[in-house]
Amino acid sequence: MVKVGTWNLENLFKPGGDAGPTTGQAYEAKVTALAETITNLQVDVLAVQEVGTPEAMDDLASQVGGQWHVELAKPDGRGIRVGFLSRLPLAAVEQVSAFPDGLHPIQVDDTNTDMAVMGRPALAVRVTVGAQSLDLTTFHLKSKLLTFPGGRFAPRDEDERVRYGVYALSRRAAEAATVRAHIQALLDNQGMDRPVIALGDCNDEADAATTQLLLGPPGSEIGTAGFNRPDAGDGQRLWNLAPLIPEKQRYSRLVLGQPQLIDHILVSHNLVQLLGPGDVTTGDNHTPSVTNDPNDRHNEPGSDHRPVLVGIPI
Repeated sequence: MVKVGTWNLENLFKPGGDAGPTTGQAYEAKVTALAETITNLQVDVLAVQEVGTPEAMDDLASQVGGQWHVELAKPDGRGIRVGFLSRLPLAAVEQVSAFPDGLHPIQVDDTNTDMAVMGRPALAVRVTVGAQSLDLTTFHLKSKLLTFPGGRFAPRDEDERVRYGVYALSRRAAEAATVRAHIQALLDNQGMDRPVIALGDCNDEADAATTQLLLGPPGSEIGTAGFNRPDAGDGQRLWNLAPLIPEKQRYSRLVLGQPQLIDHILVSHNLVQLLGPGDVTTGDNHTPSVTNDPNDRHNEPGSDHRPVLVGIPI
């Protein structure tokens, strides 16, 4: 059995930065709370998002205790990145960022600036469990929380809100397509035999169009009539494991009191056949309800996300 998870750590920065805790005491409380949750998860490989300074990640691994392998991608413009914290050695480390061939640069704001790479690069690794290798890719797609010129979280008018909503949606879709292209290359139409896992913060629900771009050929999702019906698309597909999470746990964040499942684990055919209801869970850490202003939580301990976990019997 190998236990794999994904968790957005919520602005894991050393104290004193724009996004992290403002005091050393608040920083220590945050790291302690994160470490306690990770210890309780008993996870073998944890994909992480919103890691700020690498030194903060080192502090977290040290606080958890034991031997951990850490790999991090390059940061985005505000200094956060994705990565892996693993008890298993990490090999075949690769950063994924460039849009796939044929996908043109996209508009990202009201200026002439466009983008042809993921705002936050994804990170791919390989781990070995016994005689079995697993390819894992973690990512953090563009948030639905809109940021306007000057760092504002509120638009000047409705026209600005709609424009920036389109920019964010286009970016999230292009980033999902980039991750999907990388997964497609890993699968190489051999998903019946190749164990591949994509996991991270999609910043949207399982049925959102951007999240579903990650799946590949449609028509075989868990719980549908086509799930147990083999077809030519199985070698290219990923399956979102969200339906296997117990219903009361099926959320990873609370926004204005409303539960949302925006953190997802998707697996290839080789692995989905091994799993059933209850094999996928979310952590039982305290999950605060957040507002539309992320500055409200600068000095709060822990994370505003719940981890999502799967135990794979290999």
